[in-house]
Amino acid sequence: MNVWLLAGLIAVGVVAVVIKRLIGEPLKARDLFVTPLVLTGLGVLALSHAQRLNGADIAWTVTGAVLGLALGAVRGRTVQVFEKQGVLWQRYTGRTFLVLVVSVVVMGGFGLLAAKMGMHEEARPMQLSIGVGFLGEALVIGRRGMVSGVPFAPERSG
Repeated sequence: MNVWLLAGLIAVGVVAVVIKRLIGEPLKARDLFVTPLVLTGLGVLALSHAQRLNGADIAWTVTGAVLGLALGAVRGRTVQVFEKQGVLWQRYTGRTFLVLVVSVVVMGGFGLLAAKMGMHEEARPMQLSIGVGFLGEALVIGRRGMVSGVPFAPERSG
């Protein structure tokens, strides 16, 4: 698949998720985890097809994934999780966007440092970076939802 087409599709998907969460939406367990897991899986798949990876690339990739997961978890702490109509809802807050901006700056700096230290471009798939960030967020929000005692919103029937 064309790299620009893939980047465009990912960008559209991420923007759609962010807009829905800014407005507020019912918190559905499947919706919470599908996007991060798909993006992370696509990133791992891209890594598996990379030709010139070495031990340093893997170390930088794993470190970046852990950092992205941690930043996503911090972002997940800023998401408002609340009860509405007897089920859980979620909404992004101003603090969520502040953490998002800080995360982009930190991850951008990390990426520049990794490239400066010789990390190969194919060891830095964008899908993996975005996926692990959303996964960190989802894990925190999911845990908060589970301990709240309020049920997750039901999945759409169909």
